[in-house]
Amino acid sequence: MTTETRSATRLLAVDNLRVVLTALVVIHHVAVTYGNIPVWFYVEPARDPSGLALDILVTLNQAFFMGLFFLVSGFFSPGSHDRKGGRAFVRDRLVRLGIPLLVFVVLLRPLVTLPQYLAQGRDMPYAAFYLRTWDPGPMWFAEVLIVFALAYALWRRMRAGREGAREGAPEGRPEVTARQSPPSVRSLALFAAGLAAVTFLWRLAVPTGTYVPFLGLPSPDYLPQYVAMFAAGTVAFRRGWFERLPRRTGRLGFVIAAVAVAVPLPLSVLTTGAPSWAATALWQSFFAVGLIAGLVVLFRERFDGQGPLGRFLSAHAYTVYVVHPIVLVGVAVALRGLEAAAVVKFALVSAVSLPLCWGLAYLVRSIPGARRVL
Repeated sequence: MTTETRSATRLLAVDNLRVVLTALVVIHHVAVTYGNIPVWFYVEPARDPSGLALDILVTLNQAFFMGLFFLVSGFFSPGSHDRKGGRAFVRDRLVRLGIPLLVFVVLLRPLVTLPQYLAQGRDMPYAAFYLRTWDPGPMWFAEVLIVFALAYALWRRMRAGREGAREGAPEGRPEVTARQSPPSVRSLALFAAGLAAVTFLWRLAVPTGTYVPFLGLPSPDYLPQYVAMFAAGTVAFRRGWFERLPRRTGRLGFVIAAVAVAVPLPLSVLTTGAPSWAATALWQSFFAVGLIAGLVVLFRERFDGQGPLGRFLSAHAYTVYVVHPIVLVGVAVALRGLEAAAVVKFALVSAVSLPLCWGLAYLVRSIPGARRVL
């Protein structure tokens, strides 16, 4: 009884981490709105030095937060496949990811792109503008997760065939033994180094800033990290790493992240060409791996329970991810006449938008049938 309660409680820590990540997505896009990186539906480029602080926030956040999202998604995939079997797992992923993706591009995206269309002077019919600027926005995450889910289901099917196991037979979660001990700091460092090397080689073909038309991937140069983190999440579930990662590893993870920012990040700015690309891949990989390890331990040890508010935030987090562009664009347009420093408008819009996002998510999930998808 004690073991079951402890395991369930620590899964709440993962849910709480997912809530914080969702809030970071909202804050990230508010920072893009008022910084100097114009890759959002509505932007007001900074006219004062405080915009640089927002750019730094976006850069650091981008280095790890979507990778952590993929890690969490990978963590929940084996258990879902075990319970449902391969076909039901794929069907569930297509419903829970595909339907919100379609709803966003068909219903929500026309609304969030309308201010941009009006600002350009209506030189073309809106339908032509919509098609010319088409992309899935933040729902690119759902696109990639669908591919990962299909690949995972295929891998499970092939593995079951090789082992002569019946497809969909529950594998369960094996007992954690000493032979399945969590990764050491040395192992995490080797993982980060390998990820940096693969990322550097990948970016020779897919440089930072590459945009994939139609698919709308805003950061295809990070795909090695996303693949690696999703795979690591599936292994972490099987081996109980989230429950058993030592506190010391978590503390050293934060140290590794700080060193990555202090040493290779400045080198990436001060150099050019291949040395700069190598330093960039190095700091981003070590920063992501170190910070993610630290956050996993921190949330397991300090934020491993939920009250009514925590349950509400967790239940609506995915819906917030889907609908938050509507809120952000609406609030930013409403406050466009306010004259203030970029960082001030960022703080104001963030403070207003976060509760509005969860409020809108609650209303959306109150629609009959919505909770089956969201």
